[in-house]
Amino acid sequence: MNYGRKIIKNCLKILSWLCVAGPGVLICVPPLLLFCGSLADEIEWGQRIAPLLKNNQEYIEWKWIPDYPTLGNYKELLFYAPDFLVLFWNSVKTAAYILGGQFLVDVPAAWAFAVYRFRGKQFLFSVYVILMLLPFQSTMLAKYLVLNGMGFIDTGRAVILPAIFSTFPVFLIYRGFRTIPQELFEAARTDGAGEFEIFFRIGMPLAEGSITAAFVLSFFEIWNMVEEPLAFLKNISLWPLSLYLSQIGPGQAGRACAASVITLAVSLFVFGMFRDSLEQGIISSGLKL
Repeated sequence: MNYGRKIIKNCLKILSWLCVAGPGVLICVPPLLLFCGSLADEIEWGQRIAPLLKNNQEYIEWKWIPDYPTLGNYKELLFYAPDFLVLFWNSVKTAAYILGGQFLVDVPAAWAFAVYRFRGKQFLFSVYVILMLLPFQSTMLAKYLVLNGMGFIDTGRAVILPAIFSTFPVFLIYRGFRTIPQELFEAARTDGAGEFEIFFRIGMPLAEGSITAAFVLSFFEIWNMVEEPLAFLKNISLWPLSLYLSQIGPGQAGRACAASVITLAVSLFVFGMFRDSLEQGIISSGLKL
């Protein structure tokens, strides 16, 4: 009897492991395919996708390990493709400007919603939440008309300014500030601390996890944005790196894979640097992944 229970227990353990590991393996397959594809040269890629280019009924050949692995695609992108470097630095500058603007705008806004009482607070915060839930398509026309009236269309400001006033960082940071006991602020005021001192010396240090989580998630959104640049930027030289693949032809599959790997590597690097802060910030904010 005990032997049978042991078998059932082991089977359940294996099943639970498969339920966890299976989706993880599936998630890792696309990045691995991209990385392996980035190591194949254009000649090998031409042989692989020849059926696709000739539009016949044959299957595309795929090999996990290229016959002659090479880093030529990465060398070409990093040293002989100025268009790639322009778009890469466009993404870096856009992310820096937006995150800097969000620090100046969203953090004080979240602090005001979390700490102070004023007329219309609940209504205004509800509007923030509703705007956070609206997809870009529903607000695209209104944004375009406003930005066009301001003369910002086809400039970097058309992408940067709307993102600075994004509502999601406010909501996430707000939840972090709300976890701080209000009695702590009252005690600081009793001791003679000013509002700015309370904000910088108490609020921000104690909500550091939520602030970091908000900015890391914002970075991922900024780094991968596609719709906003397509809608507001006509000049290709102003595009971010996320739109680089649209400029690659069908005969440059290896180069496309290498560009995708580099784009993904930046996100993985940021995630690896701030992983602990991201997890702690999301937990302290009361949100679920």
